Amino acid sequence: MSKIIMKLDELSCPSCLAKIEGAMTGTKGVISAKVLFNASKVKAEFDENIVKSDELVTKVEKLGYPVQSSKVTLV
Repeated sequence: MSKIIMKLDELSCPSCLAKIEGAMTGTKGVISAKVLFNASKVKAEFDENIVKSDELVTKVEKLGYPVQSSKVTLV
Protein backbone atom coordinates (compact mmCIF):
# COMPACT_ATOMS: atom_id res chain seq x y z
CA MET A 1 0.00 0.00 0.00
CA SER A 2 1.06 3.55 -0.67
CA LYS A 3 0.03 6.86 0.82
CA ILE A 4 -0.32 10.26 -0.77
CA ILE A 5 -0.70 13.69 0.79
CA MET A 6 -1.95 16.49 -1.48
CA LYS A 7 -1.96 20.16 -0.52
CA LEU A 8 -4.89 21.97 -2.10
CA ASP A 9 -5.03 25.62 -3.07
CA GLU A 10 -8.25 26.14 -1.16
CA LEU A 11 -11.18 24.53 0.55
CA SER A 12 -14.05 26.93 1.06
CA CYS A 13 -16.67 24.89 2.90
CA PRO A 14 -17.23 21.63 4.77
CA SER A 15 -19.26 20.23 1.87
CA CYS A 16 -16.02 20.30 -0.14
CA LEU A 17 -14.67 17.81 2.35
CA ALA A 18 -17.52 15.36 1.77
CA LYS A 19 -17.32 15.77 -2.01
CA ILE A 20 -13.58 14.99 -2.13
CA GLU A 21 -13.69 12.14 0.38
CA GLY A 22 -16.65 10.56 -1.43
CA ALA A 23 -14.94 10.73 -4.81
CA MET A 24 -11.68 9.38 -3.46
CA THR A 25 -13.17 6.48 -1.49
CA GLY A 26 -15.31 5.62 -4.49
CA THR A 27 -12.20 5.16 -6.62
CA LYS A 28 -11.12 1.58 -7.22
CA GLY A 29 -7.85 0.95 -5.40
CA VAL A 30 -8.31 3.64 -2.74
CA ILE A 31 -8.41 2.09 0.71
CA SER A 32 -9.07 5.28 2.68
CA ALA A 33 -9.21 9.02 2.19
CA LYS A 34 -9.32 11.86 4.69
CA VAL A 35 -9.58 15.59 4.05
CA LEU A 36 -7.97 17.86 6.62
CA PHE A 37 -10.16 20.94 6.12
CA ASN A 38 -8.15 23.46 8.16
CA ALA A 39 -4.86 22.38 6.56
CA SER A 40 -6.36 22.12 3.03
CA LYS A 41 -4.84 18.66 2.61
CA VAL A 42 -6.05 15.32 1.34
CA LYS A 43 -4.48 12.13 2.68
CA ALA A 44 -5.20 8.83 1.00
CA GLU A 45 -4.01 5.25 1.22
CA PHE A 46 -4.16 3.33 -2.05
CA ASP A 47 -2.99 0.24 -3.90
CA GLU A 48 -0.55 1.44 -6.55
CA ASN A 49 -1.14 -1.75 -8.55
CA ILE A 50 -4.73 -0.61 -9.13
CA VAL A 51 -4.56 3.20 -9.22
CA LYS A 52 -1.62 5.58 -9.69
CA SER A 53 -0.92 8.68 -7.64
CA ASP A 54 -1.23 10.99 -10.66
CA GLU A 55 -4.72 9.59 -11.27
CA LEU A 56 -5.70 10.58 -7.74
CA VAL A 57 -4.35 14.11 -8.25
CA THR A 58 -6.31 14.37 -11.50
CA LYS A 59 -9.49 13.15 -9.80
CA VAL A 60 -9.28 15.88 -7.15
CA GLU A 61 -8.53 18.54 -9.75
CA LYS A 62 -11.48 17.45 -11.91
CA LEU A 63 -13.69 18.10 -8.88
CA GLY A 64 -12.54 21.72 -9.06
CA TYR A 65 -9.87 21.74 -6.36
CA PRO A 66 -6.40 22.64 -7.68
CA VAL A 67 -3.57 20.60 -6.17
CA GLN A 68 -0.26 22.33 -5.52
CA SER A 69 2.00 20.07 -7.58
CA SER A 70 5.04 20.96 -5.50
CA LYS A 71 3.14 19.85 -2.38
CA VAL A 72 2.31 16.26 -3.35
CA THR A 73 4.06 13.77 -1.11
CA LEU A 74 4.17 10.00 -1.57
CA VAL A 75 4.79 7.97 1.55
